[in-house]
Amino acid sequence: MNGSDSEASATDSPPPPGVGGLVSFLRKRGWARRLLSGLSVLLLLGAVGMLGYPFYTNLYQNRVQDKLDSQLASPEIKQAYRDRAVKTGDSLTRIKIPAIDVDVVVVEGTTASALKAGAGHYPSTPLPCETGNVGIAGHRTTYGRPFHNLDRLKPGDEIILETPLGRCSYKVDRDPFVVAPTDLSVVDPTDTATLTLTTCEPKGSAARRLVVKAVFQGAVTQA
Repeated sequence: MNGSDSEASATDSPPPPGVGGLVSFLRKRGWARRLLSGLSVLLLLGAVGMLGYPFYTNLYQNRVQDKLDSQLASPEIKQAYRDRAVKTGDSLTRIKIPAIDVDVVVVEGTTASALKAGAGHYPSTPLPCETGNVGIAGHRTTYGRPFHNLDRLKPGDEIILETPLGRCSYKVDRDPFVVAPTDLSVVDPTDTATLTLTTCEPKGSAARRLVVKAVFQGAVTQA
């Protein structure tokens, strides 16, 4: 074979298949076709799962809230509240934030299970409306996302807590701010009656914590 034949042979050789050619090649093989079909199904299920997860958690939280609403008004919870013996996951108080349309029952505890209710009370902090720094954590993008718009609160906005024994109000006294998720100093004890709300920041991530601080305004007459 002379040089010109070699050059012609090299020139006439088909180019290596690209991605499209590879897919076409695999589709001609039965095992590969099944593999591609399986991968397509997995990708579809993954996409559906990502889109459906918030919907599922919100539906779950709605059902839980109905039960917690009834429980909050029960004699058993009222007595447990008096005895400071509300169990983790049980109704503790209702939080209302008119400025961002929040009205949700808060449970005792901030475990992953308890927070499926949407919002939970830091057990190391005082009971709502008591002297000291009351701490409440809430979800921002799932499980009803009660604290979704917490970043919109401004100084002067009102927060109301309704307990089995009465109601009280707090007033936001500073702009929301951000801390590291490991910074628990925001729920440290205080000498005066204050309220601290925490949630994830940014939305959809637990990289940081968004914090809102409010000061006690006094008891509120039952409506």
